[in-house]
Amino acid sequence: MLSMRKISAILIGSFLIAIGINFFLVPLGVLDGGVIGISLIVNYLFHIKVGLVMICCSIPIFALAWHYNRSMLYYSIIGLLFSSYVIDLLEPYQYYFLYYVEWTPFTRSVVGGLIIGTGFGTMIRFDSTTGGTDLLAKFISKLLPVNVGIIIMMIDLIVIGLGELLLPGDNFLLSFTTVTAGGLATSLCTLNHSENHRGW
Repeated sequence: MLSMRKISAILIGSFLIAIGINFFLVPLGVLDGGVIGISLIVNYLFHIKVGLVMICCSIPIFALAWHYNRSMLYYSIIGLLFSSYVIDLLEPYQYYFLYYVEWTPFTRSVVGGLIIGTGFGTMIRFDSTTGGTDLLAKFISKLLPVNVGIIIMMIDLIVIGLGELLLPGDNFLLSFTTVTAGGLATSLCTLNHSENHRGW
């Protein structure tokens, strides 16, 4: 039976993530971490839709979830499909936001990271994810006494380091700012959550 609280968390989290990506990161060529970061790298290099790449990259992680926690898997599939859809749905509107809202690149990176991190944290707090490395981080947090937001931030740093090698330009500091702000927001949203949900 579907939980309306979890579905609501997925809807809110997905829209926050889509807003953060399309209105704050993509117009500046800034990266987030994890599967979204990988998807953004592919988007910047080959112009493939971010949501589609997210789905493809999440398949191996879903295979892992199938063996360990199927109840969480179902909600994560919903989270992945809906967030991917909303990200691609809002893509045409990103430059309108950039045109009408005059913020500095640094401010956009911070606010974008906070919005995306809050979206992730909202979904994780209700035992759902977008199916990417946040799902993987959720599994790790059940095995290690480390907040899931910190785990996500460590994975994110690896991804933006890869992006620095592959992408033209010098947006590493802005991407680092985004990841740091996002990790902080996710950690605050999931505070005490990992400790209370460490059983399988």
